Amino acid sequence: MSNDRVRPGSSGRHARRSAGPRSGGTSTAAPGKPTSASFGTDLVASVVVFLVALPLCIGVAAASGVPVALGIISGIIGGLVVGFLPGSSLQVSGPAAGLAVLVLEFVTEHGVGLLGPVVLVSGLLQMALGALRAGRIFQSISLSVVQGMLAGIGVPLILSQTYAMVDSKQLGTALKNIAGLPDLAAAVAGDAHKAAALVLGLMALVLCFVWKKVPAPLSKVPAPLIAVVLGCVIGAMPGFEVKKVSFGNMLDAVTFVTPSALSHLLDPALLTMIVTFTVIASAESLFSAAAVDRMHTGARTKYNAELFSQGVGNTIAGLLGALPLTAVIVRSAANVQAGAKTKISRILHGAWLLGFGLLLPGLLGLIPVSVLAGVLLHAGWKLFNPPAFKQMWQTDRGEGIVMLITTGAIVVANLLEGVLAGLAVAIVLVALRMSRMTIKRTTTDDTGRLELKGNATFLRLPKLIEALESIADKPRVHVDASGLSHLDLACRSQIEEWAEQRRKSGALHVDVRLPHDGSGGSGGKDAKESGEAERGPVAAEAVADTLETATVRPGTEGENLVHPYATAPTADGHPHPMGQGYAQGQPGQAGQAVPPPRSYQPPYPPPYPQAQPVHPAHQVHPVHPVHPVHAAPTHPGHVHGTGHPGHHTAHPTHPAQTHPGQAHQPHPHTHHPAPPAPAPDPYGPYVQPGQGTGYWGPEDDWAAQQYGEGTRR
Repeated sequence: MSNDRVRPGSSGRHARRSAGPRSGGTSTAAPGKPTSASFGTDLVASVVVFLVALPLCIGVAAASGVPVALGIISGIIGGLVVGFLPGSSLQVSGPAAGLAVLVLEFVTEHGVGLLGPVVLVSGLLQMALGALRAGRIFQSISLSVVQGMLAGIGVPLILSQTYAMVDSKQLGTALKNIAGLPDLAAAVAGDAHKAAALVLGLMALVLCFVWKKVPAPLSKVPAPLIAVVLGCVIGAMPGFEVKKVSFGNMLDAVTFVTPSALSHLLDPALLTMIVTFTVIASAESLFSAAAVDRMHTGARTKYNAELFSQGVGNTIAGLLGALPLTAVIVRSAANVQAGAKTKISRILHGAWLLGFGLLLPGLLGLIPVSVLAGVLLHAGWKLFNPPAFKQMWQTDRGEGIVMLITTGAIVVANLLEGVLAGLAVAIVLVALRMSRMTIKRTTTDDTGRLELKGNATFLRLPKLIEALESIADKPRVHVDASGLSHLDLACRSQIEEWAEQRRKSGALHVDVRLPHDGSGGSGGKDAKESGEAERGPVAAEAVADTLETATVRPGTEGENLVHPYATAPTADGHPHPMGQGYAQGQPGQAGQAVPPPRSYQPPYPPPYPQAQPVHPAHQVHPVHPVHPVHAAPTHPGHVHGTGHPGHHTAHPTHPAQTHPGQAHQPHPHTHHPAPPAPAPDPYGPYVQPGQGTGYWGPEDDWAAQQYGEGTRR
């Protein structure tokens, strides 16, 4: 039976979806108001989270170089303060393991007293970002940068805890720690105290790795707690003289921020650390929230509210001089897997930390430092996550390179610079992929043609320039960029400047067609300029080349070919008379309104690029003014043509009579009238006595020179 509950009268429209299984294998109800049933589950979950958080709070504080009590205080704030605030109901906050290395470097250089002001201002910045609804910005960061950042946090943490696991002091940066590993191995081999600490640390590390394979119900107990308990028992045995945790009084560890401490915030080093803490703490919290949302089917995280809540927690932690806090994936996962349903579990975990720190501080002095180091080394290994590199490389090598660069930059420099380097490489990668452009080059003896497709950006300028130069020696060049999806200003300017240089250098024909241009780019303009310059074959070739780009409706076999002059109006707004003459098959008159053209048959075949000889039997002769065209009646099944190929024009002196199913055969032209009168100067409409009106243009001169006087209109 379904567990869906439907409100009466809603007809199922507002049915509440039943909770499905989580990725962890268990199920949880949507976080909401506590009930008597959920309170018991939340109470058990809070104890589990407390047992996981206690060793982590102590270990992060020890790794950060501050009193252990400050780690407990940050954990208490994460439970009792952030736990009440909106954002995420099941996510648990505490001292950030990812910031431990940065905090250690800061405390070593500036002291513990300045840690509070830096954390305080970082919290205020987080609150401002949350109020400005900037929480979603962190979701737009590349996954490869995020995983590279986590790995970059994990590597220094592993290196630092390797020294702590043998009760030795780390050397500082990750590179220094790597360089000191041979000396560390030699020191452990010659010191029984360090060897004993190494045994306890390895024991804790192995338990954290294999504890999930232990049969239930024992595997339900958190592995860090088992490691700490066994470490305390073994460390108390004779012969195990290892370093123990020094806790002291929790109230004595509190250091309130003073105005004199705030005056140091103008130091550029402190400002840089504030920005670093803000970015990393925000990113780690929101990335953890996304991971926790995938573990349950309840309400999703409100990212802006969660960012504001984390800022409130860090502001209070800064006022008390405690460690910066973030949402921690280890505690959050333990909370979800323990069956938590409401905020009560994370609030109570903070109460347990407070009671333990105030009532049982002496028990913390029994915990070996090397055991905590082993627990944190396991956490660092999970952050590093070597299989993620292989998976990223197999999925996308470009993203794999970004991940490697991000991790390497963090290890070599610092966390902030490493993340910025990863973001820069990711942006360049996106730009390169968005700039994929294919260039198809076709060359003949005197012609070079380029066809561009894809996205032409400034990143592809070298490739574009190389392609343009490869056809620069041809007298006739064609660049068809109309197929580009994007053409930026740099590439457009390069194409236009190259075309202008080719014209000035004496090229016979330059045709450039750019995208988003109804006339085929600038090709029509270039062809016109070349024709005006030479008034000869080049002008006619430009017209012929424009004709080649005319579109033909499928099935009409050239019926709707449109001459470019047919749509070019005159200065007074009337259709161009030359266009009327071409479109209607007879001379037009200037200023006379003529219906839109339906078809066009050129008076001569286009000589470029595929000039085809016209068979004498199919030679088309233009209409002479003294022989008007008589329409030829047609019958069904017969297609009346207008010229070669496959379309013939009836000669004006021999009207064509057709019958169904019979192809029309053109009559040979036997009558040639006298040549027309000399052309007027300048070109334009003219009246020939006794013969009618006509229009004289530059194409008539070229046609007469190539095909004889009979081709004049």
